[in-house]
Amino acid sequence: MSLRNYLNKIKPAFEEGGKLHAFRSVFDGFETFLYVPNTTAKSGAHIHDAIDSKRIMSMVVIALMPAMLFGMYNVGYQNFLAAGKPADATFFSIFFYGFFAVLPKILVSYIVGLGIEFAWAQWKGEEIQEGYLVSGILIPLIIPVDCPLWILAIACAFAVIFAKEIFGGTGMNIFNVALVTRAFLFFSYPQKMSGDTVWVASDKILGLGYTLPDGYTAATPLAQIGQDGKTTTELCDMVTGLIPGSIGETSVIAIAIGAVILLWTGIASWKTMLSVFIGGSVMALIFEAVGKTPIPFYEHLVLGGFAFGAVFMATDPVTSARTECGKWVFGFLVGAMAIIIRVMNPGYPEGMMLAILLMNMFAPLIDHCVVQRNVSKRMKRLTSK
Repeated sequence: MSLRNYLNKIKPAFEEGGKLHAFRSVFDGFETFLYVPNTTAKSGAHIHDAIDSKRIMSMVVIALMPAMLFGMYNVGYQNFLAAGKPADATFFSIFFYGFFAVLPKILVSYIVGLGIEFAWAQWKGEEIQEGYLVSGILIPLIIPVDCPLWILAIACAFAVIFAKEIFGGTGMNIFNVALVTRAFLFFSYPQKMSGDTVWVASDKILGLGYTLPDGYTAATPLAQIGQDGKTTTELCDMVTGLIPGSIGETSVIAIAIGAVILLWTGIASWKTMLSVFIGGSVMALIFEAVGKTPIPFYEHLVLGGFAFGAVFMATDPVTSARTECGKWVFGFLVGAMAIIIRVMNPGYPEGMMLAILLMNMFAPLIDHCVVQRNVSKRMKRLTSK
């Protein structure tokens, strides 16, 4: 209550006519993050009950915690494994190495992204929107650990400005902001986002871990398949996630925990989530039947960013289909397209990012077709009476 009373005391200074009125949007953003607002949103995404959109975004961040924490551990584990010292390390030395490797990326993502959003809100005299609460944590989880911070900062700035703010802010963007960041990185700095030298942290951090030899390489399982037509990674490791890969995308178990949280709270659509896996399974089975893929169909579902994309990206309520039937179509096409890109394009062993971005573009069309189909059905019923 003391914090609430203090905010009420200083609030007049930030209102119209107050000496700190220029920073009204900053105060409003801080206040509504701490407490549920007693007014409805004026723009962007609208939540019409006591759980406003900041609370929804915060729950998504909580659902991402298992993948993030495991990702931190795996970053440390891969460094110790590359040095041949995993047996000599403790759980905490491995975890804190990964923690200190990943933390700067999270800080850069939030500082750059939220800084632009705060400045944009101040410039336009609007409320600070909350969409970047999720994007800010998603972005560090879908990049390699070796991605330089300055490149990450440029990509975050580009995505927030050109994939979000110019469309009108939270709830108005066509493309998933986190995936636009990754796409910008991939096509602008491909050497820092692919290959076999970016997946393992190679330097000591605060006295933890080991400095690896220059040019140390460790390919992801999908990269191995793309290069050699096979992978030495066991299915158990694919599921647990102790393999090279983007920071938060390797552990299917951690991602599944996040999925349960999203589904239990009703934040994500189970129809979209399930249909992504159905679409991916069907297409992978087809390619397996015609001999176009060297791995079983189910391994496609647990490798790369497939599971992470299905749970946290495809279910984005802003950029995915919103009609109930449209969710099935959207998810199925995302899963199928991801496998098509992965199998048919040997130069790009992953496929989830491009599949979701492509279907983000078609999501409004899918919804339009579903709505028009329903309208036509109703008109036929009316005219037949």
